[in-house]
Amino acid sequence: MKTSIIGTGLSGLVGSKLVTDFEASYDFQNLDVTHPTKPVDITNLEQLRQVFTASEAPVVVHFAAFTDVNKAWEDRDNKEGIVYKVNVTGTENIARAAKETNKHLIHISTAYVFDGKKSESYTEEDQMSPIEWYGQTKSWAEEKVMKVGGSWTILRIDQPFRSDSFPKKDIAHRIIAGLQDKTLYPLFTDHFFGPTYINDFAKVIDWVIRTKTAGLFHASSGERWTDYDFASLISQTLNLPGELQVGDLDEYLRTLTRPYQRNTALNTTKLFAKLDFQPKSIKRAIAEITDF
Repeated sequence: MKTSIIGTGLSGLVGSKLVTDFEASYDFQNLDVTHPTKPVDITNLEQLRQVFTASEAPVVVHFAAFTDVNKAWEDRDNKEGIVYKVNVTGTENIARAAKETNKHLIHISTAYVFDGKKSESYTEEDQMSPIEWYGQTKSWAEEKVMKVGGSWTILRIDQPFRSDSFPKKDIAHRIIAGLQDKTLYPLFTDHFFGPTYINDFAKVIDWVIRTKTAGLFHASSGERWTDYDFASLISQTLNLPGELQVGDLDEYLRTLTRPYQRNTALNTTKLFAKLDFQPKSIKRAIAEITDF
């Protein structure tokens, strides 16, 4: 028999990959406020308690979040707004319901909990220092998980992409589309991030489900890329047409109304020392993209 797993955001870019890749191992129950017959609102603690109590699932995987950074910034400092309610209140409710029903919580977080001022990749020991509302609410969400207690794992990722296409284009498929239709924006050589290969990240979550390994872990590729180098890799590996243009980060920052991190790369040494499989390099991951 397949193990039951409760999840939120299982129809999204990242969560749906876990479902398709591990449907033979797990029976997923997706909590969704838009479900036509059984809607579940994560901001409603009593609803979650009822669902969790009725389920034999030993693990809850919490993907759901308000992730549009620009729109989140428009709602900044509003603790009555949708961003706070989903990212903070919803996460706290899930943590409480999970603890009360003895379920292990896997909470998906982000590199945006950091300010981006560090020159090296961030480790789990670095203090959170968010500079915009999305990152702020996600940092509070982490704090809620830790404060509620129980059995939990927090996994931070950055700029996820997958091998196959998805209605919401990830960073790799946006670059591919930009190269193909000659609309690719100028690319920075002084902005750094840590791409997360969703195919491997799904395996990380499976590993946590199987082992119940608790704690805070960075779960990206562990690599540090500039926008320009990442796009160059995609262009060369997939033999795509189009020329790459170099962008000016400082000039771009002058056009923004929200703060922007210069570096969100994550150090994954802690996690990779524990995994029972070898995650792929970004070069190998890009080579696996066939759906474009």
